[in-house]
Amino acid sequence: MRLLDWLVALVLFFQLPIPLFWLILHPQIRFWRKHVRAGYWVAGLAAWGMVALFLFAFHERLFLSERTPAWAVAVGLVLMASDALVLYRVKRDLGGPRLVGHTELQGGGELATHGLYARVRHPRYTGMMFAVLGACLVADSRLLWGIAAVWWLLALTAISFEERELRARFGEAYAAYSRRVPRFLPFRIRPRED
Repeated sequence: MRLLDWLVALVLFFQLPIPLFWLILHPQIRFWRKHVRAGYWVAGLAAWGMVALFLFAFHERLFLSERTPAWAVAVGLVLMASDALVLYRVKRDLGGPRLVGHTELQGGGELATHGLYARVRHPRYTGMMFAVLGACLVADSRLLWGIAAVWWLLALTAISFEERELRARFGEAYAAYSRRVPRFLPFRIRPRED
């Protein structure tokens, strides 16, 4: 594997499991709040284990960067770097424990509406989407584009569970925040009807 392939594999290893992790935890969040440490272990091992096995089993079909056009590599690298920047900003805005979902699993905390969260509700997912899109451009693999499409659906499902949980936890404050702040990009494509 070339250096670019390793970079793509690293991005995929860190990004692809995150929606799976939350899809394991969110549907049964009340149970996992009583077993926080077990929740991290079960969801973490399941999500990252599945992705690691998948990457290992299909690496020859996923990483085809020898034939990737230079423009696609350049755009892909910019998208992956933008995720690193978003991750840095989110960690700075939230702190490490909130970034990895500790507050969410415990059911406490306060609603984050500052920093990047003043502009978009899910900056971390936006960054992840940039990174996965960048990985697809660099790898230039049809299989990876298909995996990315499924991943985006899983991410949107995980976000729906997360927003339901946030509405339950923060009530009208989260509803007002949702009306005011777009989900992924700091602008709305069409005006929101109230």
